[in-house]
Amino acid sequence: MVTDDKLKVLTSGELQVTGRLVDASNATLYATAILDAHEIGCIYKPIAGERPLWDFSDGCLANREYAAYLVSHHLGFDLVPLTILRDGPYGFGMVQEWIEIDGGIDLSKFFSTDHPKLRAMALFDAIINNTDRKIGHLLPVNDNDVYGCDHGVTFHADDKLRTVLWQWANEPLNEDEMQLLRTAESLLKGELGGLLIPLLTEVEIENTSRRVADLLVSGTFPIPNPDWPAVPWPAF
Repeated sequence: MVTDDKLKVLTSGELQVTGRLVDASNATLYATAILDAHEIGCIYKPIAGERPLWDFSDGCLANREYAAYLVSHHLGFDLVPLTILRDGPYGFGMVQEWIEIDGGIDLSKFFSTDHPKLRAMALFDAIINNTDRKIGHLLPVNDNDVYGCDHGVTFHADDKLRTVLWQWANEPLNEDEMQLLRTAESLLKGELGGLLIPLLTEVEIENTSRRVADLLVSGTFPIPNPDWPAVPWPAF
């Protein structure tokens, strides 16, 4: 199914909840979006099921998940599954296309490789200030394609990058990555920045632009913040 058709089904289809991911700290429901003869498996996270977080008191986690998708999509990362905001059986929240991963890939080994999609995700996480890139949030679907999920704790105004993808720390960014950052700098001042206004605070958007600018100045992948845990716990 092409992306436009998937978007129509996710946006307008009836959401039928059939399960819950019990390991998630917030309400994370498995659902099927059904429209006419089309069905798409998806994750539904109602805002009503979010647990309050002391350091993410502004806005909601669903908005941050959608903001992460917008950044991934508009900058051409294509690392976040198709994501929308909509109403559902348990209220308004985030709905994201379900990704079937390749069960033959050992995540405990895969996360530390130099796979180009993981490198792209490391840069993406630096831009969105991801505070929770766990191994289990990596979704490899084959040898080439990898997605990432669970982007609710992102875009904090303070630098809180926390990830398992540190294998490129302090390495030089290549020219393609530098050009992507230049594009990000421009889009955050224009169309993309406008799309983020209803989702994040003004300071969070400003600091997203500042992080992009800092990466362009350094020309390298970030290094761990000595004043903040570098790896989420648990790592998986």
